[in-house]
Amino acid sequence: MSRSPIVLLGTLASLALAQAVAAQPVARIQVSAIKPLLIRAIEQGAAYGVLVGEAATYIRHKFDSAAAIEIDVRALYALREPGCSRLEVTTRQKDVLEKTKRGDKELVYQVSYCRDGRFADKR
Repeated sequence: MSRSPIVLLGTLASLALAQAVAAQPVARIQVSAIKPLLIRAIEQGAAYGVLVGEAATYIRHKFDSAAAIEIDVRALYALREPGCSRLEVTTRQKDVLEKTKRGDKELVYQVSYCRDGRFADKR
C-alpha cells in the first residue's frame, strides 16, 4: 500500500474522532449567578454552566420557555492587571418566545473581569 492512502485514512480517522468528541455534551455546573463561571474561566480558560434559581425562573417566565438557560464563558486574553482577563460570555436558551415567534436565542457579549470579583479596565 502506498503512503498516500495511509495518510488519507489517518486523516479521515482523526476527523471522525474530532467530530465524535465535539458531539459530546459539555459538563455544566449549576449556578444562580454568573460570577462563579467568570472566575472559573479566568482560572481554567473556559467554564460552562446552567442558570438555576430565581434568575432562571424570571428569565424562563419572561421569554415563556421552560428550556435550560446555558451560559458559556471563555477567556479571550489576559489583561495587564494580574488575575484579570477579557472574557466572552454566551448565553443561550431554546424555544424562546419573542414578539410572536418562537426560536432558539443566543446572546454573546464581552466583559473584562478579575479573579477577585471586580470589573477591570479593558486596557
